[in-house]
Amino acid sequence: MDFNIEFKKWFIRISYDHWSFRITPIRFFLISLSLLTAAILLYRFAFGLQSVANLSDQWPWGLWKGWSVFAGAALAGGGYGTTFLVHILHIKRLKLVVHRTLLISLLGYTLMLVGLITEIGRWFNFWRPYVSWGHESALFEVLVCVSLYMIVQVMELGEVITEKVFRPFHWFFVRVFPVLAIIGVMLPTLHQSSLGAIYLMTDGRLHPLWWSPIIFLFFLLSSLFVGPAMLVMESVLVGFAFGHKTPIDVLKILARIGGGIMILYLALKIGDLVVHNETGLLFEGSFESVVFIAELLFGVVIPILIVFSPLINYRGWMITYGFLTSFGVFFNRMNVVVTGMIRDAGVIYYPTFCEVITCFGFVSIAVLIYLFLCENFNILKNNNGNEIGNN
Repeated sequence: MDFNIEFKKWFIRISYDHWSFRITPIRFFLISLSLLTAAILLYRFAFGLQSVANLSDQWPWGLWKGWSVFAGAALAGGGYGTTFLVHILHIKRLKLVVHRTLLISLLGYTLMLVGLITEIGRWFNFWRPYVSWGHESALFEVLVCVSLYMIVQVMELGEVITEKVFRPFHWFFVRVFPVLAIIGVMLPTLHQSSLGAIYLMTDGRLHPLWWSPIIFLFFLLSSLFVGPAMLVMESVLVGFAFGHKTPIDVLKILARIGGGIMILYLALKIGDLVVHNETGLLFEGSFESVVFIAELLFGVVIPILIVFSPLINYRGWMITYGFLTSFGVFFNRMNVVVTGMIRDAGVIYYPTFCEVITCFGFVSIAVLIYLFLCENFNILKNNNGNEIGNN
């Protein structure tokens, strides 16, 4: 066993046996934010939900639900889309990013479950739905599918993990991966659409600009086109952390596939408003109409223009596309959970400092885990297809 601490100008590398992790100023900040989040969660679990959250009967769902569950699930949905393209449609050029998207997806869904447990009033009863099935509940279907999908994702990443640890089992994960890929593509389509189906019961409560009889389809499509955008954002992270650049032609393939789905999404959105005679709401000048237009303009229209123009050939514009699309989907989920419900609730919901900090803390924890796994396992590949991570 070898324990070593190496001091450099901009970082400290801590290594133990065959494991290592760099501590940079940014990572130190992320660690501090993660520890603060852990302290807030312990306080919340000890003293109840209202001790840290501004939730009530008027606002039972707030920032935690919108951020961790609805937005988190969508932003983590790139794994099944990329798996479908590589292992079902056999677009081999995208194989470079499969492990990365699966890891991002797994971390996102893990934090989604943590967030779900956090915002449950009696959190210690989180296990009850697993033994007391609510067959008619869309949220129950989400819980079951997400739990099963996380198991599948862990097994899919087992091919990478067993290259370094538990090596005698590596052959098993290699053999079983094709079956896992098929299951891993089917399960997310169920819970992604079910998250939207939950809001079918809010007819008359959710603002008509967001409520639709096909809201479940909007949730599913947005989870598909946000995957490439999240991968672009992830490429910025790994480029900054490891000096690793994802080939731009790989990102362009994904972005254009995602852009095509965005065009379908936009057409259905506008068509849905026309069919239900709700287009007048776009021009009423209300807070909801302004927010809805901003959501579509910055989160859908501008990214489409970037993807299907020469701007896509420039990495800076690709990053702009990734940021706008990712933020647009997050913005949409928060609008469904919060903005679209303001009129019905009669009061405005303001998240507490603790709610905001824990949301960013969840992301910090995911980023730290991602960086650790990238440093110690063959998650990334360089431009020649060679694996890096232990270097």
